[in-house]
Amino acid sequence: MTDKHSYGQFCPLSMASEIVCTRWTPLILREFLHGTTRFNDLRRGVPKMSPALLSKRLKELEAAGIITSETRADGNPEYRLTEMGRELEPALMALGGWGHRWIESSVSLRNLDPSLLMWDMRRNLAPLSLPDRRCTIQFLYPELAPVDQNWWIVVEDGAVDLCRIDPGHEIDLLVSASLRAMTSVWMGLTTIKAEVEAGRIQLDGERAIARSIGKWLGLSHFAPMKRNVG
Repeated sequence: MTDKHSYGQFCPLSMASEIVCTRWTPLILREFLHGTTRFNDLRRGVPKMSPALLSKRLKELEAAGIITSETRADGNPEYRLTEMGRELEPALMALGGWGHRWIESSVSLRNLDPSLLMWDMRRNLAPLSLPDRRCTIQFLYPELAPVDQNWWIVVEDGAVDLCRIDPGHEIDLLVSASLRAMTSVWMGLTTIKAEVEAGRIQLDGERAIARSIGKWLGLSHFAPMKRNVG
């Protein structure tokens, strides 16, 4: 941290904030805490952040000792949290929990993003709650531009892949929804059952997979928390 951006205080909170509270840094750390290690995957977790700024933040975090990197066989770097970085998890989870409990849903749902929603759903999906075979689930958001309407999650041998292009497999379940409705479910603001009954989400396909969607659908880590606002 340069003197220009320093708070100029000896307080530990001040010094920690100079490293952790710069723009985008908490979200990058969120991705690391979820197990992301590669640059392109980090970009999927912060899709509105420029690659140049992401690279800059990674260099700053490495210089601060929060992450470390090593070059893979393909020549690309792989990043991991250090012990120092891992100790930030309780603080970041507490901050996220505070936001879930106290920030109104109208504010939370102001900036909807299908790529971020689907990326988070993919990594939190529970493969063991699906049949023991390849399962392909298509998500359709009719109100979006054609390029953002269709997403496919393919689960096979315990691995979960997110596709922007039709993988060519038979669709086991089609989930048609408004982006706001699906985001509200992911955040724990409502339930699949309520949104289906309201007609904002429609499930078409294998009935067993549709019935168990509450078990395999990956929700936010904060979804189970009680909210103090509407």
